[in-house]
Amino acid sequence: MNLLEDLYFLIGTDKVTINETLLRHHSGDESHHPKIEPDAVVFPESTEDVQKIVSYANEHQIAIVPYGAGSGLEGQAIPIKKGISINFERMDQILEVRPEDLTVKVQPGVTRHRLNDELKKYGLFFPVDPGADASIGGMAATNASGTLAVRYGVMRDQILNMEVVLADGRVIKTGSLARKSSSGYHLNGLFVGSEGTLGVFTEITLKLHGIPEYITAARCTFPSVRSCVDAAAAILTAGISIARVELVDARSIKQVNDFSGTNYPEEHSLFLEFHGNKSGNEEDIDFVQAIVEEAGCTGFVFETDSIKRANLWKARHELHYAFSHGFPKLSILSTDVCVPISKLPEIVEFTRNQLDGLGLDGGVLGHVGDGNFHATVLYDRNDPEQVKKMQQLNEELVAYALRVGGTCTGEHGVGIGKMKFQEQEHGAALDVMIALKNTLDPNNILNPGKVLPIEMKVY
Repeated sequence: MNLLEDLYFLIGTDKVTINETLLRHHSGDESHHPKIEPDAVVFPESTEDVQKIVSYANEHQIAIVPYGAGSGLEGQAIPIKKGISINFERMDQILEVRPEDLTVKVQPGVTRHRLNDELKKYGLFFPVDPGADASIGGMAATNASGTLAVRYGVMRDQILNMEVVLADGRVIKTGSLARKSSSGYHLNGLFVGSEGTLGVFTEITLKLHGIPEYITAARCTFPSVRSCVDAAAAILTAGISIARVELVDARSIKQVNDFSGTNYPEEHSLFLEFHGNKSGNEEDIDFVQAIVEEAGCTGFVFETDSIKRANLWKARHELHYAFSHGFPKLSILSTDVCVPISKLPEIVEFTRNQLDGLGLDGGVLGHVGDGNFHATVLYDRNDPEQVKKMQQLNEELVAYALRVGGTCTGEHGVGIGKMKFQEQEHGAALDVMIALKNTLDPNNILNPGKVLPIEMKVY
């Protein structure tokens, strides 16, 4: 077997590379996990190309790893068993927009910004916004969410149907265009969030939403992280139809200002957004203002101007880059637990105290509207003491989340970094997951070494 020559024969020389720069580019993502280069990178242009690659890899028991935009934070795109990295940048077509059905069918390489740019002319938008300009395929693979999840839901809630290439080369459809179904097992729910370990996505059909008539944003500041989250919980339990509820602590606000050139007060803050009609928004805002003032809010500012509102969310979405660019010699861990809303104030306060107590620099932020938040931790990977403290913080945070009925990852996915927590979180259900994996991918060629603790049988 000659991998390069075989791939040339299967899909053409212009779709295969072993260029050193491209191998290095596909060796990692935006996570802190060590980089590993694949043996080759392929650029399929059709489902048929993907079928050929996957069938060949299965026959020869070669690892394959799907690669979208490379913006993942848990190492999903790292080819830890080397093999073939499948880059979907050439499968980036918006195949069909059906505005009357509020659906769109895309190839996996389409990015969310490009998709929403195309949808504007129909008065529609796709709401999942993980921050980075991620690919739709990558977002489906990790069950991404983002700032709008509190109102519109996560990636799994948006997918109606997928075309998936299985490990043996078969192509299946997982759903339909119908908004609901009671027919058969829920394959969409199985494949979304599987991180490339059960199949390779080649088409994805998504739900769409109408662009709101009126959008208003607000910033409110608080004397403590705890009072921020208490206010967020009170807003949610009041039944207000709010679109975004984001926590950004004082340390993160400072980093936002330094990176984005903003001048927000360097205090613990909530960023809020309201979608609807003008009168409805005004009533909701008045109600929210009363709630946050009772929770100790020290400042409440509206952002009705579209540019200021866009800058507010741009600053929030760029926080990871604000820390990484501000400290280029340091590594970053971004934690990702999610807990029941009632437990959110105590775990966020615990996290901020742990960061300070361990002497680690970083911020606490996240989508507190759905119980998901992050600690962005700066550390020197060459300093064993700092690495130990970073790992301690991460493990204590996950243990706390699981103890109160939460999960080790709300949106970043399992990848490499959260695999060690799977048995603790899922117990006997992990055996069911492993059985499903062994049934669909008996040779474990699909993104091996991710999500589940299974080794490739032969390599």
